[in-house]
Amino acid sequence: MKKFVVRYGAMRYLGIVEVSEKAAVGFIHGTPVVIKTPRGQEAATVLTETDGEKIAKIPNLVGDPLTFIRRTTREDEERIAAIKAEEKNNFNRCLKIVERMRVELTLVRVEQIFGRERVVVYYVADGRVDFRELVRALAAEFQTRIEMKQIGVRDETKLLADVGDCGREVCCNTFLATMPPVSMKMAKLQKATLDPTKVSGRCGRLKCCLRYEFDAYYELQEASPAIGQTVWTPLGRGRVFAQELFAKRVVVDLEDGGRQSFDVEEIDVGDPRRRKRADRGPNRRDFNEYNSYFDDDRRP
Repeated sequence: MKKFVVRYGAMRYLGIVEVSEKAAVGFIHGTPVVIKTPRGQEAATVLTETDGEKIAKIPNLVGDPLTFIRRTTREDEERIAAIKAEEKNNFNRCLKIVERMRVELTLVRVEQIFGRERVVVYYVADGRVDFRELVRALAAEFQTRIEMKQIGVRDETKLLADVGDCGREVCCNTFLATMPPVSMKMAKLQKATLDPTKVSGRCGRLKCCLRYEFDAYYELQEASPAIGQTVWTPLGRGRVFAQELFAKRVVVDLEDGGRQSFDVEEIDVGDPRRRKRADRGPNRRDFNEYNSYFDDDRRP
């Protein structure tokens, strides 16, 4: 048996399926398959072959057992196309019921499972919502099991957004398996604009891409003298004015009033005169001070 990572569902869940050696012949990235999940039969996409060591490193992996059924057939493709064509109509049907019952929630998407075992309703709300009556009404409308799933604004973007400010498809709807934590500190370190409208993504939160290079920036910052620190340069003592992290240089305000850029390797954060004195070893004065400690008259 071979193990493969598959992606399925509107929320792009990741799971593992086991496939026999014979059935797995020709499996490559992007192979469409039909699998069985706790939600029912679902259309999925093969991402890659994997093993036990790699599985442990996959974030947000669905732990529930998944079963491989078959490769997608022409009939399956026709059903998938029909379900996608019905999505807008299903959304409007659900929206009318929500408005009629005056339930305090914002409808985001209505997902029809491939095997039609259930309909998943994604919504955003400020708090807990009593949707028991709503579920009964939706079950009567769609004649199937209804699953209500409350999501956040980032997940809403994951379901609905298309293109980001960079001109590419939004990361959360393409390759991101988890939403990385992002803080304004990351924007400051990378010298990004602090204008909220420019560092915020389609979801209104800080852009996920601020997280991608943060570790590299942080390591370079740790290897550079801090801004305001007194340093010694080939041109004398000065104070660090700015850091050029990727160039591995710092700008130093020299004591003579000039400002110069230096490689980090040229900078000494300690007084070089003291280091040279230490490299020569102890002098006579050091020995006298050491011996004086054992003089009864001068011992503390």
